[in-house]
Amino acid sequence: MNPLESRRTALVLIDLMPRIIALETAPLSGSVVLERSAALAAATRSAGGLVVNVRVDRPGVEVQPEGSGFAPEAAPQPGDLVIVKQTIGAFGRTPLDTELQSRGIANVVLAGIATNFGVESTGRAASDLGYETFFLTDAMTGLDDHAHNFAISYVFPRLGTVCTTPEYLKALS
Repeated sequence: MNPLESRRTALVLIDLMPRIIALETAPLSGSVVLERSAALAAATRSAGGLVVNVRVDRPGVEVQPEGSGFAPEAAPQPGDLVIVKQTIGAFGRTPLDTELQSRGIANVVLAGIATNFGVESTGRAASDLGYETFFLTDAMTGLDDHAHNFAISYVFPRLGTVCTTPEYLKALS
């Protein structure tokens, strides 16, 4: 993996919310993804990159279900960008693209839950919009093992770079 210019890199964390983290997932538990994502966020901030915290609100309801905020370990920090979506992906009907462009972001690095929903939808849009897109396969999980493995082995290589957390951290430093 080639070095990444940290100031042009955004780590986009998808749906790290208690109600999503608690779902039955595979191959990793939501708590493992949360722990890895929190460490990735700290490293990205430390290197001067942008952390984007994405959560979903259910459309058309006045009160969101319990557990709809960010998990404490994934709470936005000063300088982070917060995106609240009402679609599967983080780009649809949100200001994410405009915000990334205004910050000179060229690289979108994805982690979170669920691989084959929010992560994949966001990755497809990032690729379509011309971002260099990276998928951190050991910091995401699917609603089942088959769907996760299909996405990381068949879909993601066609959209961007499939890599691991250590590879990303090495490229970022």
